[in-house]
Amino acid sequence: MSKAFVKASEDEDDSPEIPAGPAAGGAIYMTRRGWNALKVELDQLVRDERPKMVETVAWAASNGDRSENGDYIYGKKRLREIDRRIRFLIKRLENAKVVDPADQQELDQVFFGATVVITDDGGETEKTYQIVGVDEANATSGLISWISPLAKALLKAREGDEVRFQTPSGLKDIEILEVRYE
Repeated sequence: MSKAFVKASEDEDDSPEIPAGPAAGGAIYMTRRGWNALKVELDQLVRDERPKMVETVAWAASNGDRSENGDYIYGKKRLREIDRRIRFLIKRLENAKVVDPADQQELDQVFFGATVVITDDGGETEKTYQIVGVDEANATSGLISWISPLAKALLKAREGDEVRFQTPSGLKDIEILEVRYE
């Protein structure tokens, strides 16, 4: 029977796993900085957060009745979340293809890791973006995923090129002012 029609128990973990790449089985590209950030998070979870939560769950279990023990119930749930994240990070790091922007050969063309300065339709505002992996994307910091519409439009373009890409508000034209690899 479909899960939509059955009440799941509290112990079941029905959160979906996040696919390994843009498409399941797809390439997981990331910069060295992004790989290091995931490695630091994994180390912190394994060395610090998980052992503390195991200790909390053990303490809560020793207090008696587990069915109404909030510390125990929350601790077990949090422990499942930590373990799921650890599994995800291990898979991600094992399957990652680290691309170093400094090793790029075509310095005048936009590829993964490029820092690109663009201007919009009117040429009034300049914006700088770096094309990075899915896990390290943060548009407010100027880091865009290589699978985003903007990055896809920029890939393989050169300084001085005008590219068009689809935004939620319609087509937008931008001009590439500078391409650099840092």
